[in-house]
Amino acid sequence: MSMTDVLAAADISKAVGAFAAPDSFSHKKFFEMVGLKAKSKDDMKKVFQILDQDASGFIEEEELCLILKGFAANGRTLSAKETKDLLNAGDKDGDGKIGVEEFVAMVAEC
Repeated sequence: MSMTDVLAAADISKAVGAFAAPDSFSHKKFFEMVGLKAKSKDDMKKVFQILDQDASGFIEEEELCLILKGFAANGRTLSAKETKDLLNAGDKDGDGKIGVEEFVAMVAEC
């Protein structure tokens, strides 16, 4: 499954491009621009599975920094600060990673 099976390619391109500058990433704006916020919980889970590159059931810090690349190959790597901010926004139980339910909640609250 690819991201374009769930989200529109034009929305992905526009959203990834909007955060091309270093230290410009805002997960709230990104999830809204890419169209994920308007999707069903099942679609959010599908996106989670794509971003969970090692299929561990969690998106760890190493995967979070590559979140834009998960949406589009030309996406940039997040800075350490952006990655930490994203982890802090999604990691509700403090285990240092984001589970599927935490991801869905983070997207929904944007």
